[in-house]
Formats: sequence, structure tokens, C-alpha cells
Amino acid sequence: MTPITEVEGRRLALTNLEKVIHPATGTTKGEIVHYYATAAEAILPHLRHRPLSFLRYPDGPDGQLFFTKNPPPGTPDWVVTALVPRSEDVNAHQVVVQDLPSLIWAANLVVEFHTPQWRSDAPAVADRMVFDLDPGPPAGVAQCCEVALWLRERLAADGLEAYVKTSGSKGLHLLVPLAPTPSRKVSEYAKALAVEGEAALPKLVLHRMAKALRPGKVFVDHSQNAAAKTTAAPYTLRARPEPTVSAPVTWQEVEAGRELSFLMGDIAPRLQDYGDLLDPLVDPDRAGQLP
Repeated sequence: MTPITEVEGRRLALTNLEKVIHPATGTTKGEIVHYYATAAEAILPHLRHRPLSFLRYPDGPDGQLFFTKNPPPGTPDWVVTALVPRSEDVNAHQVVVQDLPSLIWAANLVVEFHTPQWRSDAPAVADRMVFDLDPGPPAGVAQCCEVALWLRERLAADGLEAYVKTSGSKGLHLLVPLAPTPSRKVSEYAKALAVEGEAALPKLVLHRMAKALRPGKVFVDHSQNAAAKTTAAPYTLRARPEPTVSAPVTWQEVEAGRELSFLMGDIAPRLQDYGDLLDPLVDPDRAGQLP
């Protein structure tokens, strides 16, 4: 019998809660749903008003993974959707998680949450900029930290404040709150900084994904600022053998240059210690202007 729960007045069917999703740790689907319920206050501000793309992994990271922008079959009529442009002449609906019931409904599907850098009411007008620092082995998080510190200083020279989180995979994400700016302009600025970073740190930084050049370097992926691209949302679980989280970190942790990887169980204590380190991203008073 499928258990039915009520969340803020919405009835939800939660399925297969005993199913193991992350085999390395034996983490069940029920534990995943519980994680999102307890982290909701932190994650929801970063999902609200943003059309979501889902990477679904209902049978775990070793099963079938599929990326979808369309509302999944059976989406309840109370889940908010927004009409967003897919191309010049095509619009389509995407889910927008606005509240706890919608978050728990989505968590029950076993998904990674991915968002664009813009809100559904202003497509292709970014209110944040992102740099995805992706290390090519043997480079790792320590090298990403070195690049992140360079970018932080360079952004500060232009009056922009950067915040950082783990990707939940191998690298780091730098995020910058912006006053609404056309995505095309943000993309141009971000690419220019990546190119400048490669010139300043030629033994460490790449600005383009050239596989032959990747070993031992950090690819500064600026492409996720394009209006059509998305980035793993803060606090989302990732489809990895262990339940890793795209977790905000302090600049002190980045300066220490140590391995930065956090699992689902690490987040509640971190929120208690630090609060939401990415709260400035949703504070209009902290938004910067591109030069």
C-alpha cells in the first residue's frame, strides 16, 4: 500500500521509501525525502521563481539517468508551472517549485534540481552569474580552490562579490548575485574573465573544454551563463554513488585548500553552524552591476 502523507494541506503519495538509491551508503529514498524536508528552508529560496530541469535517477546512479525539462507525467495540478522559451518560436511549460509540498513531490521522483541563472518572470535576464570549476585529474578540489580565490579577487576588482559551493561532484561553483542583466552580456563578461584567468594562470586554468589540455588543469566553465543552460541548484543531491550535496562553503574553507565534499547528513549541522551561506544570492541589496 502506498503511504499517503499530508504536507501543508496537500496530499502526497510517497512511493518505494525503502528502496536503496545510493548503494555505497545504503541511503534509501525515504532518507532522501527526509533530507529535502529538513533542508527545505535553505533550498526553497534558490528554487522559487526558477523553471526547473530535473536529472532523474529513480534506480540510483547506476540505473537509467534522464534529463527532463517538461513536467513529469502525473504532475499534480497544484504544482506551479511557468511558460518559458525553448527557442525563438517555441515556448514550453516547466515546473517551478514554490513551496514545501512541491519540493517533497519532486524529491519523491528522485531528481537533481537544476536551475537557469534567471527567473521565470524574466527569461534570459540573469540575476546571478556562475563559474563551474571542473578539475582534470590529477587536479582536484585543491586546484579548484586556487582558481576560485583568483576569481574572487578579480571579481572584487570589478565590485562584484562571489560566493562558493561544491558542485557535489568533482569541483566548485562560484556564484555572483547580479542586478538583472541580459544573459548574453553576462556570458560575454564571464568568458572574458575565464580567458583572463588562463592568461594569468596558464599552468592551471583552461577557458575551453579541450580534452587534450585537461589533465592537471581546471576548466573554468563559463558557458552555464547562457540563457539555455542550467546549473545544479544549491543543496541538491547529486546522482553519485554516495549522497553528495552541492553544498555552500565558506571562503575560509576554500583558503584552506582541503578536500571539500559533503554528504546529505552533513548539511543539517552546517546549516545550524553557518545558516545559508548563499542567502546573499536572493537578497536584491547584495546584487552587483557588471562593469
